[in-house]
Amino acid sequence: MTDYDGFARAYSHANEANLLNAWYERPAMVQLAGEVQGHRVLDAGCGSGPLAAALRDRGALVSGFDVSSGMVALARDRLGEQTDLRVADLGERLPYDDDTFDVVVCSLALHYLQDWTAPLTELRRVLRPGGRLVVSVPHPFVYLFNYQDQDYFSVTQYSEEFEFGDESAVLTYWHRPLHAMTDAFTEAGFSIAAVSEPSWSPDTPTELLPANARERTAFVCFLFFTLQAP
Repeated sequence: MTDYDGFARAYSHANEANLLNAWYERPAMVQLAGEVQGHRVLDAGCGSGPLAAALRDRGALVSGFDVSSGMVALARDRLGEQTDLRVADLGERLPYDDDTFDVVVCSLALHYLQDWTAPLTELRRVLRPGGRLVVSVPHPFVYLFNYQDQDYFSVTQYSEEFEFGDESAVLTYWHRPLHAMTDAFTEAGFSIAAVSEPSWSPDTPTELLPANARERTAFVCFLFFTLQAP
């Protein structure tokens, strides 16, 4: 898994205002989380806490965890010491009791893991019966487009280099074909309530949009799932 501690602040700063995170993925996650007023919400892989903060602003009782202690420190600066924030690994048993949360959001985190069985089982365990899990992942079509010489149907590890201001970092992911994602969700006991390919936020600054944005209503980047616990 990518170690974010070394560039946590630079990544967080870039995440605050860029098109893909601030104006596309995060607004979509907030909308898909639905009505959260008074609900207990877990941000699984919370990073520096921008999604948790947005959900708290909508009245959620937010908890969060991340594998990066550097990210959790930034989230604590953002959300305050009173917010339940922990360093924990999505690939291991989570430090929460059964049936604790009404909603779990997992924003761009699962694709760092080769095995989804244990993480999804844990997320279902901490959800109350009938609770919702909202997941975002890189759209598998993007991998198919960018790596046309690779086998789309294989679960494959790959790495890409990104610039975060004056810093660069190599992020390592696991590609999954669509059917492998949906199979993992249903095998963990979830039902799939919705699969979403949303547009960017209507409030997106025009200068951040692609040059041909007027010709389209959305672009292929991330894929979103709303899942229901039994």
